[in-house]
Amino acid sequence: MKHSFLLLLIFSVSFSFAQTEQEKIVEDFKPSSVNQPGKEFPKVNSEGRVRVQIEAPKANKVQLDIGGVKYDLEKNKEGVWLGESAPQDEGFHYYQLNIDGASVPDPGSKYYYGAGRWGSGIEIPAGDKEFYALKDVPHGNVSENLYFSEITQQWRRNFVYTPPGYFENLEKRYPVLYLQHGSYEDETGWSSQGHANLILDNLIASGDAEPMIIVMDNGYAYKPEDLEKAGENRPMSSFEEVLINEVIPKIDNKFRTISNRENRAIAGLSMGASHTMSIIMNNLDHFSYYGGFSGTANFPGNKKLDADTFLNGAFSNAEDIEEKLNMIFMSLGTKEAEIFFKTVNEFRDMLEKQDIDYTFYSSPDTAHEWLTWRRSLYQYAQLLFN
Repeated sequence: MKHSFLLLLIFSVSFSFAQTEQEKIVEDFKPSSVNQPGKEFPKVNSEGRVRVQIEAPKANKVQLDIGGVKYDLEKNKEGVWLGESAPQDEGFHYYQLNIDGASVPDPGSKYYYGAGRWGSGIEIPAGDKEFYALKDVPHGNVSENLYFSEITQQWRRNFVYTPPGYFENLEKRYPVLYLQHGSYEDETGWSSQGHANLILDNLIASGDAEPMIIVMDNGYAYKPEDLEKAGENRPMSSFEEVLINEVIPKIDNKFRTISNRENRAIAGLSMGASHTMSIIMNNLDHFSYYGGFSGTANFPGNKKLDADTFLNGAFSNAEDIEEKLNMIFMSLGTKEAEIFFKTVNEFRDMLEKQDIDYTFYSSPDTAHEWLTWRRSLYQYAQLLFN
C-alpha cells in the first residue's frame, strides 16, 4: 500500500507539473507568415513558440527539430501529431519534422534552401521587422540570370536585383553590390530568407540608400579537374576566378552598371564573408567597399589569400588598402558562438594595429542567423556609394 500511495503521489505531482507547464504557454498562436497558401500550421505565438501539426497515424514517434533541439509531439485519436517548441529568438529559422527517425520538411511551410537541403522555414516576428517588410513603396525586380561558365564547364545562375526605376529611365547607370550567401546555402538565400530586395526598396524609398544593382551568385564553384582530383575531399574553390573573370564582365555587359572600382562593392555572410575578403584583398582594383557579416577571412588561416597578403599578423599592403577601400564593414550578433567573436576580434585588432579604419555593427540579441544578416545589410547598404 505504501508503494501504491508513493506511485500515486508521484503521478499526481508529475501531472500537476505538466499542467502548470502547459498553462504557461500563451494560447495566442497565429499561422506563420511563411506558410504555404491556405495552411493553418505551423503557428507562432507571442512568446516565439512554434506549434506544428502533421497527420501520421502509423508513426510511432514524431518530433519538431528546430535550432538543433528536438521536441516530442503527441498523437490524438485521429492520428494527428501536435506540439510546440520552447520560445525561439526573433527572426528566421530552419526547421524540420522527424518521423520515426526520418527528417522531412513540414508540408505546411514554404521551403528554403539552407543547411544543405530544401526544407522548412519559420518566421518569429521581430520587433524591428518594418525595415524588411513589404510596403507600399516603389519596388525593384529580382531576375534569374543564367550563364555558362567556361571555368566550371557548367550552367550557373545568379539573381540580380535592379532598383525601382531601372526599366523607366533607360539612360541611368547604377553601382553594383556583389552579395554572397553562407555555407550550405545558395544564390536564392539573400532574396528569399534575407529579403535583400525589400530592404533596399525601403531604404531607397526613404532616401537612406543609393539606388544600386545587387548580384547574388552561388559561392560553390569548382573546376572539373579539381573535382576529380579531390575525390571525397573538398575541392579547391574557383569562385574568385568565376566572379572576377566571368560574372562581373557578364553583369557589366548585360546590365546598366557603372563599371569601375569606386562603384563596386562586395559583401557576404559567414562563409561568404570569408570568400569576399579573399576576393577583395586579391582584387583591390575591382572593389572599393567590403562587408563581412558574421565572419572575416578566417585570419590568419585563409589559404585562398595570396601568401604575402598577411605578414606577421598584419597586412603587408596596408597603404594600398587605405588608399583603395572606402570602407571595411564588419558585423556580429551579440549571441554568436565564441569562434565568430574570436575570428572577428582578431581581425579588428589587426586593423587597429595598422590604423586602418573600419565600421563595426553589433546586432542585438541575435546569433548566427538571418536576422543578424538582414540588419547587417540594412546598416551596410546605407554607407555605400555616397
